[in-house]
Amino acid sequence: MDIKKISSSNILESDNFRKELFLQYEKMGISKEIVDFVEETESSLKKRFEKIDNVSEYWQLRIVDAMRKNKVSEACFNQSSGYGYNDLGRDTLEKVYADVFRTKSALVRPQITCGTHALAITLQALLRPGDRLLSPAGKPYDTLEEVIGKRPSKGSLAEFGIGYDEIPLKEDGNFDYDNILKAVTDKTKVATIQKSKGYQLRQSFGNDKIGELIAVLKREKPDIICMVDNCYGEFVEINEPSEVGADVVVGSLIKNPGGGLAPCGGYIVGKEDLIEACGVRLCAPGLSREVGPSLGLIQSFYQGLFMAPVVVGSALKGAILAANLYEKMGYFVIPDGKEERKDIIQAVHLGSAEKVIAFCKAIQGAAPVDSHLMPQPWAMPGYDCDVIMAAGAFVQGSSIELSADAPIKEPYAVYFQGGLTYPHAKFGIMNTLSALSSLN
Repeated sequence: MDIKKISSSNILESDNFRKELFLQYEKMGISKEIVDFVEETESSLKKRFEKIDNVSEYWQLRIVDAMRKNKVSEACFNQSSGYGYNDLGRDTLEKVYADVFRTKSALVRPQITCGTHALAITLQALLRPGDRLLSPAGKPYDTLEEVIGKRPSKGSLAEFGIGYDEIPLKEDGNFDYDNILKAVTDKTKVATIQKSKGYQLRQSFGNDKIGELIAVLKREKPDIICMVDNCYGEFVEINEPSEVGADVVVGSLIKNPGGGLAPCGGYIVGKEDLIEACGVRLCAPGLSREVGPSLGLIQSFYQGLFMAPVVVGSALKGAILAANLYEKMGYFVIPDGKEERKDIIQAVHLGSAEKVIAFCKAIQGAAPVDSHLMPQPWAMPGYDCDVIMAAGAFVQGSSIELSADAPIKEPYAVYFQGGLTYPHAKFGIMNTLSALSSLN
């Protein structure tokens, strides 16, 4: 669809400031037609943005409350090295995370390298040879396939004799409870539930829906351990999976809870005995959570968590704006422009590799870091096809920062997320509109 036909407003001509703003956009390659189109759409989203601000305010208060309760002090920011025994900042931060997520215990460490690593630690800690892992929510994220052994890989769960059952979602996107219950046996030890859509054109799951699934599983097998992959979902709703029955919840600090400031790390929160098992797996039997230096990174973990509600709010506003704009251009988007958000990811079905690559290059071109570089599809570790990733970020691979990525295969959908500030997310979206319009 022609953007010139969609847009009818002349908002930028109302005063001198708006003219200066337009001149800055023009300097950065954004046409007046695109600016008008975006701002006309943006003006219709004020009530939704206000609701996001209210949720951010709620989480800001909840995080500050946890920090005050646990007496976070300047001394917590001191670094430790070597073994890291008696690291006050590390141990206090884990108490803060446990309170924020309303769990008994937490493991929050720079030694956890990414979300996939956090998930692998948890699964390897909780499963033993002869046990079975159940995925009742369909296919997990691509990088987890080698952890499980769906795709052969050294050190996979399958190599240790751990079985796996995967129940696809129904055509309407709901859980297939009949087949889920058939798959639960006395050997089913852990159920893994992925909140976000990953590289799938499906809805992400809200925490209440996850809670319903957990309740069904627990009725069938009370001792089943329910693990939730919470990546991209933190602080989006007014509760977390740990509040609706999840035994253990896992995520990455270079996504939502790091607030764009954490340079690495991951978290695992949940029941005390399960977190202790994860600590043993991360470190060693007998050592567990007693070792692990903070290496001078701990202040960024605290400050990132403090900033996270506002940063997540900015990313959500960008995602909602994007959904509405791409819909108007005729693209299929999940979630659509009116649906309630469950995470920060916006999927856009572009339909061709050319458009996917152009979209990602436009996001990279809008970045504050490495904007002069052009991302290319490549065989990234953990994936079964070439993947393109755009993230001109202050922290390498940080997807709470403005970013986009996609597997180069059917159905040729791109996954857009992040934005430390809403104005930057908005500019990135404008840049993609310019790129896509040039291909039409």
